[in-house]
Amino acid sequence: MTRDQAINAATRYFETGDFARDLGALVAHETESQTPDKAAELPEYLEQALIPRLTAIGFACKIHSNPAPDAGPLLLAERIEGETLPTILTYGHGDVIRAQTDQWRDGLHPFRLVEEGDRLYGRGTADNKAQHLINIAALKAIIDTRGSLGFNSRILIEMGEEMGSPGLSEFCAAHKDALAADVLIASDGPRLQSDTPTMFMGARGGISFDLIVDLRDGAHHSGNWGGLLADPAMILAQALSTITDARGQIQVPEWRPTSLTADIRHALQDLPLSGDGGPPIDPGWGEEALTPAERVFGWNSFAILAMKSGVPDAPVNAISGFAKAACQLRFVVGTALDDVLPALRRHLDRHGFTGVQIIPHERAFFSATRLSPDHPWVRFVATSLTQTSGKSPHILPNLAGSLPNEVFADILGLPTVWVPHSYRGCSQHAPNEHVLKSVSRDALRLMAGLFWDIGHTGGPT
Repeated sequence: MTRDQAINAATRYFETGDFARDLGALVAHETESQTPDKAAELPEYLEQALIPRLTAIGFACKIHSNPAPDAGPLLLAERIEGETLPTILTYGHGDVIRAQTDQWRDGLHPFRLVEEGDRLYGRGTADNKAQHLINIAALKAIIDTRGSLGFNSRILIEMGEEMGSPGLSEFCAAHKDALAADVLIASDGPRLQSDTPTMFMGARGGISFDLIVDLRDGAHHSGNWGGLLADPAMILAQALSTITDARGQIQVPEWRPTSLTADIRHALQDLPLSGDGGPPIDPGWGEEALTPAERVFGWNSFAILAMKSGVPDAPVNAISGFAKAACQLRFVVGTALDDVLPALRRHLDRHGFTGVQIIPHERAFFSATRLSPDHPWVRFVATSLTQTSGKSPHILPNLAGSLPNEVFADILGLPTVWVPHSYRGCSQHAPNEHVLKSVSRDALRLMAGLFWDIGHTGGPT
């Protein structure tokens, strides 16, 4: 029984085609949490796709109702091997974003796995079904090789992450004992580069909201009323222009973080961001004094997600009475979530835009979290990944995107280490979503090596 044998077992799972077959079975469940008429698919995914797989390797499983009304259920599975052993908590989500079926290219369908070259296409492949399947398969490889894990394992799978994880905080607060662990090791998001492992220890926070200028009912002829009626689109555009300057640098004082310290800057230096399937970076955009990595991992960014005034697809000669912009702030540790919108209110008022309304989106927020790159669990995981892959992983203090890491870091009080199994060009949340077979094979080997090392050594001292 050796580390190499466990890694080889995980490799065989991929090379025999079993990984693609199993992933296809998961993808076939149409688990769109944002689509009400797919609600029955959510518990079925847990009951039919995951519980048989977990009970077969010795996990006790229980499905819990979500404390949030009309939100998807949660699965808690555990395999306890000894009171004195370390306990590892793993997380994933089985729900997916809306299918967007009519936008997928010919030959593809969101709920049918299609293999083309190095790609496996299907909704949820990258986010998050392949990722939690890889971790479960790696656990199985350890059990098959050693006969035991050598540690206690708890797995939490939710079915509402794409809706903002409603009820997750309340569930974890109510089940702290059942979720007690030494560390969270989970997988979501992309690698920086597909051929190199990535680790991150937190996430930027995010909050979404509408800015609205509502002046009157209906529209009025621009010839008869132009110059007499205030234009809500112009007012809104002017208000938006005060939030950043022309290159996107944030102008709201409270939105400019102070947490980009020397140790964080050191951790972010030399990280690669270009290529690997993504669009080219715009060098003249964002905070001018920062590097690209510091802008996306160590700083805040404001985005206008959508705007509307009048009838964009069929404009008429009329002054609208209404304008709206859907906006979002991504923010790092050090930005107070509960002061983001009050600070914007103060900023707009100072600039004379008291009539611009700020309407927060429902459940559209995550808090920011971060763990030191020098934490013992970070060093332990990095050493294991390096041993397996022969490459030093890219280590990020936090993910650029948002996920519910604050539930594990703040409510459960755990150090959190994420090892993503996708890549940045995966079309996550878009048509033609896919994972790379090469990354999936590599990830199976990495996680088998990591779980073996935890069971063999007990984790960091």
